[in-house]
Amino acid sequence: MKVSLSRARLSKYKLKKILKCFCVDVDATRTAHLTGINRNTVNRYYLWFRRLVFFKRTNDLHRITGAAELDESYFGASRLRGNHRKRKRGRGTLKQPVFGIFERDGTVYTEIVPDCSKKTLQSLILGRIAPEAVIHTDGWKGYDGLVDVGYDKHFRVNHSKNEFSNKHGVHVNGIESFWSFTKRRLAKFNGVKVNFELHLKESEWRWKKKSEQLSRELFDIIKLL
Repeated sequence: MKVSLSRARLSKYKLKKILKCFCVDVDATRTAHLTGINRNTVNRYYLWFRRLVFFKRTNDLHRITGAAELDESYFGASRLRGNHRKRKRGRGTLKQPVFGIFERDGTVYTEIVPDCSKKTLQSLILGRIAPEAVIHTDGWKGYDGLVDVGYDKHFRVNHSKNEFSNKHGVHVNGIESFWSFTKRRLAKFNGVKVNFELHLKESEWRWKKKSEQLSRELFDIIKLL
């Protein structure tokens, strides 16, 4: 991960070409074709970029005090081969659960979790969200009891009754939009079987940003090394 520009074998010009392709989300194979740079070299820099973004996103975490939308989603194969059990939303799901927090007018934070039980979600919420924050969730039982632990501004929508928003602005449309973006993006890579956590943080970073902004931010991260 700690590859300094002074030790890099590529010229700054070629590095910028790779970085530009990365920021417009071109895969490594096509980037190698477009730039004439060896694919293994492109892969090495892509992995470096993703690690830089991961550590930047991790270091940027802060305690949320405003309005936040909470939700969980699931990634991976619909079924494990040879397993015909009915899929579950919480404990025992066959997919990888991921918990997400979207700070309205801000950014999104995700964390891979072992399950979406009340105990697991409450522990994360207590660590990331201040008691004075306004919390929006759906009706999943994993969010039960938040008022009891100090979150007296907890509002819910009941998706099971086709309720997705109300006139008071209670909804989780923002975080659901992020899940949709992330799953569409990962589908371009035929799913991610390795470095899933890096791709997840990369999706946080990319969401709602144009390639020009991504390029500026990544250049700034590299300059700090």
